[in-house]
Amino acid sequence: MIYSILLQTQTPSGSAIGPQLLFMVAIIAVFYFFMIRPQQKKAKDQKKFTEEIKKGDYVVTIGGLHGRIAEIEDDTFIIEVERGARLKYSKSSISMESTKTAAGKKQA
Repeated sequence: MIYSILLQTQTPSGSAIGPQLLFMVAIIAVFYFFMIRPQQKKAKDQKKFTEEIKKGDYVVTIGGLHGRIAEIEDDTFIIEVERGARLKYSKSSISMESTKTAAGKKQA
């Protein structure tokens, strides 16, 4: 019975499919340019950053630990913190480099 009612309805002469389709494409484009693309760029920059870290750089981990890179292994770093303590961290746990900010504070 429902199918017969749906079949009896007529589409208006000016179909609304065109504007709806345009609206959906616009929503997808907005999602891509404001959500997906920036996340991909951030992930790419983070990967490049972790690959370029060298011994002696001051870094901050995701957990907030500040230290200097003492050794670099395949997929881990050994970070030296205050009083010679050495901690082993995964490369993915490095959040940012603080060498430039540490150098700026020493000069000031």
